[in-house]
Amino acid sequence: MASIPQWPATAWRNSRTLRLLTVALLALLLRIPVAMIESLVFEREQRGAAALEEITSRWGGAQTLAGPALVVPVTRLRTEPGTDGASRIETRHAVFLPKQLRLHGTLHTETRRRGIFAVPVYSLELTAEGEFGPIDVEALGIRATEVEWDRAALVVGVGDAHALPGQPEVEWDDRAIAFVPGLAGFDAAIEGIHAPVSVADDGKIRRFAFTFVLNGSGELMFTPFAEDTRVELESNYPHPSFQGRWLPVQREVSDRGFTADWTVSWLGRGYAQSWIAGGGAAAAVEPSRFGLRLAEPVDHYRMTERSVKYAILFVLLTFLLLWLIEVVAGIRVHPVQFLLVGAALCLFYLLELSLSEHLGFALAYGIASTLVVALIGGYSSSVLQRRSRALTVAAGCAGLYAYLYFLLANEDYSLLIGSLVLFVILAAVMYATRRKDWYVHD
Repeated sequence: MASIPQWPATAWRNSRTLRLLTVALLALLLRIPVAMIESLVFEREQRGAAALEEITSRWGGAQTLAGPALVVPVTRLRTEPGTDGASRIETRHAVFLPKQLRLHGTLHTETRRRGIFAVPVYSLELTAEGEFGPIDVEALGIRATEVEWDRAALVVGVGDAHALPGQPEVEWDDRAIAFVPGLAGFDAAIEGIHAPVSVADDGKIRRFAFTFVLNGSGELMFTPFAEDTRVELESNYPHPSFQGRWLPVQREVSDRGFTADWTVSWLGRGYAQSWIAGGGAAAAVEPSRFGLRLAEPVDHYRMTERSVKYAILFVLLTFLLLWLIEVVAGIRVHPVQFLLVGAALCLFYLLELSLSEHLGFALAYGIASTLVVALIGGYSSSVLQRRSRALTVAAGCAGLYAYLYFLLANEDYSLLIGSLVLFVILAAVMYATRRKDWYVHD
């Protein structure tokens, strides 16, 4: 009976080039489970975003305060062209901003949960006071007789008005007036409240003061509506990320919270103290906003997503280390054994993702990397036939995970650090194989 020829297996065992190509092919094959893990990270991130949206839709979303502003209706008789002198009443709204504005807020933060997902939310206790100078309607090309002074309104734009509990009131010229829903013609906000106030063309300065509580999440922004705007904010939240066109002139951040003060002059904000609503002037308001974001110390989904991008590189480098031990020690590692080591490397990212949802990223990373290094080290002690070789592989994997964590923690320098480490690895490979005759058994 004729024997089955064994030359393909023998050629593969004896050819370093063929074995190296096989190892590279296995590394590319492991791109499939890596892609599945990437998809899982995205799915879990979307579930977290859905939980965030559910909480914020009930508690309150990102808040932007625009105001207060004084809005005055302007009515004029307009003749329609081509109608033989027919006319209609046209009503527009003139917007006037305060001369001085002082805002003092206390931001109380807490964490709300939906299942395993946590969202930081806040409750803002805000006190505002300031004054309006004499109302100059003629500067806008309006005659005083066209102004409906008795229909004036003090308007405060709020990003998410449904998160205003209670019934706030404004002290206007020593009178208490309740706020009611709506913007009363104000065009620099989408939602808000207003108080019907009485003004007159008498050149007087009018003072105001009000206090309200506002719930929100994610972000809190202010608008510098006065010639001199000052905002003082204090909070128990220890991780603020200051945003917008102006940063605080003074700030103090600690583990117990933060304090921040802004002082903004109207000279740098890019719009005037008054305008006619609907004329496009309000478009310049949005870029002038400033405030803060409640930043998470570590976004574990983002960190996991970044770490998965290095998965194939880790597989290739680990396979390269095993292959080098083959070449130097003269032993053979079966493709199935390469594949099992690669599976352990891929499992690290799944462990990292699942643990980070419960323990935080840093602790999850440490546990996942320790488990995988121990698994690969223990398996290599049998595959490579010596404990010293297994320790070399385990040390190499541990070094790779330490290197990856350093990259993740230093995003600004990741390209520089990565390129230098890869250069060192390539130099080490070239040094270790400098005396090898690659034509032997090839």
